[in-house]
Amino acid sequence: MAAPRLGTRGLRLLSWNSSPRRPFTPGPKSFCSSATTSRPMNAQTLAEKLRAKKQEEKTKKMPVPTNSVQRRVQELVRFTQQLQKVHPNVLAKELSRGILHQDKDLVVINKPYGLPVHGGPGVQLCISDVLPILAKMLRGHKAEPLHLCHRLDKETTGVMVLAWEKDMAHQVQELFRTRQVEKKYWAITVRAPLPSAGVVDIPIVEKEVQGQQQHHKMTLAPSYRMDNGKMVKVRASRDAHVAVTQYQVLSSSPSSALVELQPVTGIKHQLRVHLSFGLDCPILGDHKYSDWNRLAPQKLSAGTLKKLGLKQAKARYIPLHLHARQLILPSLGSRTEELLLACKLPRFFASSLRRLGLELPNQDQSSAV
Repeated sequence: MAAPRLGTRGLRLLSWNSSPRRPFTPGPKSFCSSATTSRPMNAQTLAEKLRAKKQEEKTKKMPVPTNSVQRRVQELVRFTQQLQKVHPNVLAKELSRGILHQDKDLVVINKPYGLPVHGGPGVQLCISDVLPILAKMLRGHKAEPLHLCHRLDKETTGVMVLAWEKDMAHQVQELFRTRQVEKKYWAITVRAPLPSAGVVDIPIVEKEVQGQQQHHKMTLAPSYRMDNGKMVKVRASRDAHVAVTQYQVLSSSPSSALVELQPVTGIKHQLRVHLSFGLDCPILGDHKYSDWNRLAPQKLSAGTLKKLGLKQAKARYIPLHLHARQLILPSLGSRTEELLLACKLPRFFASSLRRLGLELPNQDQSSAV
């Protein structure tokens, strides 16, 4: 087939399998006319505009609510800001600022509130996702990812141990599994436990809760029950786990207490279940275990709500007040001495202590971050 011809008055386009189409004649307007200003912005201009808009929104002052309850809610939301929605680099930077200890084997971080350790349904970002980024921030771009040594619940704050090498992570995990790690948690409870110190030794089992919202919860599976005033041994459930918790009240008021907890075992939600159902003193902000039959905001007394500056309708904003205060790791690897790791209280926790009139032990007067 002959090649298409170009005429002087226009461009005639021919395809190999089609007939000649209508000739195109350039108009009097230049291709570089003002009409091109209606074209979409290029990527650089768009990015600059978005950055400027974001900065403008950031510099705007948030309106201060005149209502004291609304101000308190805004304070709680600010203290418990969810980190799931930030960029992974931002989260890694935040974790690096909260490093409690670092050596050639371990990195110990202060786990923030509301941040899950592992991924799962509905989880946008978790600690395990950013361990490669955190490692590079600490040791450079060639660093291998850090490894998790244990876990904390999403709502629990405090000491969390990471390891540089997988073998070291396995060794630390074995220490936790064989109960060689001494753990201390602090919790603010609704009501004060009686007696003020003791041991809760009641097995725990997971059960399905029937009702409008069908869900699963951990609950007590006691070995004995009362029958006509007599204590009768109950057949043990095959699914029940041995669970032992030591506790001691550090400070108390008529409606609340600061309690130190030492879990001997490590069963899911053990501390929350033992406090709520074993001692009838649920943790402040534990909306899951305050009532067995339902999932709803925790019901608090009028006096407690007044001290917290809230109304019952806003109780759902109260975060879980459970903090991994201290870990003691035994000698491991090249380290011949115990390693004591302590973590200061988050701001919302310290604020609640002040509002409820609870005092810190003398050696911990500066324990709030």
